Amino acid sequence: MSFYDRWILPHILDLVMRQRQLTKYRREVLAKASGRVLEVGVGSGLNFPLYGKQVEIVFGIDPSPGLLAIAHRRATAAGVHAELLQGSATAIPLADNTIDTVVMTWTLCSIPDPLAALREMRRVLKPGGRLLFVEHGLSPEPSVERWQNRLTPVWRHIAGGCHLNRKMDHLIRSAGFYLTGLRSEYAQGPRPMTYMYEGSAEPRK
Repeated sequence: MSFYDRWILPHILDLVMRQRQLTKYRREVLAKASGRVLEVGVGSGLNFPLYGKQVEIVFGIDPSPGLLAIAHRRATAAGVHAELLQGSATAIPLADNTIDTVVMTWTLCSIPDPLAALREMRRVLKPGGRLLFVEHGLSPEPSVERWQNRLTPVWRHIAGGCHLNRKMDHLIRSAGFYLTGLRSEYAQGPRPMTYMYEGSAEPRK
């Protein structure tokens, strides 16, 4: 891990992800979380204050020790029972069928192998468990898509591996889930960065 990734990027990501316009998406997604929750890409723990009483414990996984240190403080301040794990979403250190809800908020864009990570999430979910997500990704507008494809090779190097051009619903379906809800729209800001996918999915039987 480079000096930039270890010491500078965590603070930049924490600042960027604190945008007020993102809070409405967080609230909508987290209101549906319950039981034993796995938050993939827990980051700096910005979701912790929004979890409801129906959540028993949150397992938060992230590769960044800098972000996890901030997340630990936020979990304590929010009174959330949390267990934070440093590691990769492609090798989740939890047993099969042990999680009620998997949460992803602006995570899948930066995982090097998103299909492998989604299959791991499917593995740890209990039968009837749910994946709840809000992600940004590929726009349906050809002009915006062209910009996303142009920008991604440079953008991912400065933004922690973030890809602007991933079609999130397609990835989720390809990993063995079926969508039980999906809403897509542009949030405020430059269109190549702000096409949102918000929804829920369950493992296919």
